[in-house]
Amino acid sequence: MDLDGQGGGKRVFHRLGGQPAPAAGTKGKVCFHWRAGKCSRHPCPYLHRELPPPNPAAAVVNGSAPKRFADDSGFSGRGHRRSPGFNANNTWGRVGGNRAVRKAEKVCNYWVQGKCDYGDECRFLHSWSLGDSFSLLTQLEGHKKLVSGISLPSGSDKLYTGSKDETVRVWDCASGQCMHIINLGGEVGCMISEGPWVFVGMPNFVKAWNIQTSSDQSLSGPAGQVYALVVGNDLLFAGTQDGAILAWRFSVVTNSFEPAASLTGHSLAVVSLIVGANKLYSGSMDHSIRVWSLETLQCIQTLMEHTSVVMSLLCWDQFLLSCSLDQTIKVWVATESGNLEVTYTHNEEHGLLALCGMHDLEAKPVLLCACNDNSVRVYDLPSFSEKGKIFAKQEIRAIQVGPGGLFFTGDGTGLVRVWKWSAEPTATS
Repeated sequence: MDLDGQGGGKRVFHRLGGQPAPAAGTKGKVCFHWRAGKCSRHPCPYLHRELPPPNPAAAVVNGSAPKRFADDSGFSGRGHRRSPGFNANNTWGRVGGNRAVRKAEKVCNYWVQGKCDYGDECRFLHSWSLGDSFSLLTQLEGHKKLVSGISLPSGSDKLYTGSKDETVRVWDCASGQCMHIINLGGEVGCMISEGPWVFVGMPNFVKAWNIQTSSDQSLSGPAGQVYALVVGNDLLFAGTQDGAILAWRFSVVTNSFEPAASLTGHSLAVVSLIVGANKLYSGSMDHSIRVWSLETLQCIQTLMEHTSVVMSLLCWDQFLLSCSLDQTIKVWVATESGNLEVTYTHNEEHGLLALCGMHDLEAKPVLLCACNDNSVRVYDLPSFSEKGKIFAKQEIRAIQVGPGGLFFTGDGTGLVRVWKWSAEPTATS
C-alpha cells in the first residue's frame, strides 16, 4: 500500500514556501504533483502550499452565502427510541455537518518507518486515524495473515481473534496479552460468539467451542470455505462456498449440534449473513440478497440492486443496510406489502468490505464502513456525514463492537487494533 502517495518517488523536501515567483500563466495555482506528494521539479513554477479558504463574508457580499442544512439525527439502533418525526425517505444522506478534518488523508510512510523529520509540519498524517471522536488504545500483534474474525463473548474477559494464518488467538482483556494460540490446520473464514459458544467458519466444517466447559465440536456438512455465520431462532446458520446456507440446532439430549436444514438458491458463495425482524438475510458473490423466513426457512424475496459481491449486511431498527464491491451502501426499508425497497444509496470511491453499527458515547448512531483502499470510514447516521477515518497497511476485514465505547479492527497484516470512543467536545460560551 502506498501510504503517503509518493508512488516510490523521491521525498519532497521543499514543501512550504521558499520557491521562486511563479512563471507566467501559473500564478496562484497549486502544484498537482505536490498535492500527490511526488513533485520532483526544483524549482517548481507552481505553488507548494495550499491556498487559503474563501472568505465567508465575501460570499455573503456576492450574494452566494453558503447553505445550511439541518442535522437530522433521529436514526437510532436497537435499544434506543427514534426521535419523533423520523422519516426514512427524507433524512438519509442529509448533510449533518462538516467533515472532521482537512489534512491530507494519507498516512506518512516515513512516520510509519519512524524517520519523518517534519513533525507537525508534515502534510501527511502521523496517525492511524483521522478525527477526534475516537482514539487508539492499543494494538495486538501476533497473527501472521489477515484477521478474518473478532469475537468478544458475553460475560468473558477474553477476546478471540481468528486469522487466515490458521490460528485462533485468545487475548486477556485486562493485560492485552495473548494467553493461548489454537492451531486449526485451516484458514478461518469467519467467527462469531453466542452465549457460551464461539463458532469458527473453516474449510468444510464449523468449529464450536464452549468456553464454559472447554469442550469443542466440529460441525460437518459445508462444501468449501465457510464465509459467514449467524444465530437466529435457536439455529446456527453458515454461508458456504458452494452457495448453500446450512443450519444446525443444539440438542440438549445429545449435548451436540444436529443438522436442521439446508437453504439453497444462491448460485455462488454466500459471504454475509444477518438476522433481524424474524428473517434471515444472505448476501452472495452472485450479487444478490435473499430474504428468508425464520419460521418456514423459505426464501420470500430476492434483491438484485447490487452489481457486484454483497460483502456485508447490517440490520438496524427497521432498516437493512448492505454494502458491496460495487462501491455502494444501500439502505432498505419495508413497504406496506412487506417487501424491501432501496430508500437511499450512498456512493463511495472504493469497493466496500464490511459494515458495523454502534453508538458513540453520546448514544448517537454511527456506521463503520471498511473500504478496499485500506481504510474505515466513520459516518454519523442517518446523514452519512463523515466524522473520521481509520487507516491500515492492508485491508480491514473484521470490525467488532465491545463494551464501554470500545471497538476492534483487524487488518490484512494480522494486526488487531483496540479503539475507544471519546465524548464530543462541549461548546462553552
